[in-house]
Amino acid sequence: MNGGDSNEDTEERRQVMSEVHLGCPPGIYGPHISRFTISVPSVESSRFNELFKDEESCTEQGIGFDEDGDLLLPRRRQVSRRCFTMKIQHNITSSIPSVGLQVWKAELVLSDFVLHKMCTSTVFDGIVSLELGAGTGLAGLLLARVAEMVFLTDHGDKILDNCVKNIQLNSGVLNHQGVVYVRELDWAHPWPPKVSLDLASQERFSWSSSEVEEVQKASLLLAADVIYSDDLTDALFGILERLMSQGSGKVLYLALEKRYNFSLDDLDVVANGYSHFRSYLREGDKCEGLEPGSFPCFRGLRINVAEIPQYVGEYDRGKDVELWQIRYNKGKVLKFGLSFQIPVPEPGRQACLNLFVAK
Repeated sequence: MNGGDSNEDTEERRQVMSEVHLGCPPGIYGPHISRFTISVPSVESSRFNELFKDEESCTEQGIGFDEDGDLLLPRRRQVSRRCFTMKIQHNITSSIPSVGLQVWKAELVLSDFVLHKMCTSTVFDGIVSLELGAGTGLAGLLLARVAEMVFLTDHGDKILDNCVKNIQLNSGVLNHQGVVYVRELDWAHPWPPKVSLDLASQERFSWSSSEVEEVQKASLLLAADVIYSDDLTDALFGILERLMSQGSGKVLYLALEKRYNFSLDDLDVVANGYSHFRSYLREGDKCEGLEPGSFPCFRGLRINVAEIPQYVGEYDRGKDVELWQIRYNKGKVLKFGLSFQIPVPEPGRQACLNLFVAK
């Protein structure tokens, strides 16, 4: 067995757990259904009431378990809210390759953002959207209440099957006029994916030609907690370059949680994965003064999470979750020259380079 195989086996055996699951009953390792309360203050809920007709008045309460696994009686806080419940099936622990079976903080922050947009504007109404690394599918399922079409994508039958289960669990909340697809999307493979013309022999979670065409027209991409490995980050920006350079203009909203580790190189606790993610982005509109070949393809704007109300209960955001708006630069005329993009297919490198040609 070579070193690569050994590392893969170790990742399969090693179990990790999201902080979101700390209140779940102990001793459960398989699928578990959690109920997430979605609510807004009554004074802000006029559009919320339109979107979620089955919401009801509720009081905030915390549910917990003691060290023996016994239920702790909650204390009710009389806060007038309108709310509904999302049922999400997830694993309490998982191996690293299967972390999409868990619910993570960044997914809940992204869900808050989606809900806030839905409740304060019509910008997401009737759109086509694709979620990358959808995991349990919570954010995309909420978006499906107003979107025309939502594609929940991930890799691996276990994660995709679980996503289908969550659609079934929340069928009453979804927009029955819209469509939700669960599809396989391996970031290491080309886009568009191969399509099957024979419906009888079509594999589960595979794409049809009409679905690929719909994704080309999509205006919104979502992703949450997909930044935890440099190789995965390289693959993410590779698929983003292919998706965002084709069809209509697209914007990505990406939520992440910074994860810190001790680095022997730095002799300090650093968030190396986060630094690698940031290396792909350029903030703002400052394009001048860049060296040839240094102009990044992706422009990032960090959104102030503190300005987004918390609609999803039962979690603590902490201080390390960020939300980014990311756009792909298809080529921009600069003050003193032109920018051209050239794809670079080698793994581990940024999705594209820009050459500056002086006038």
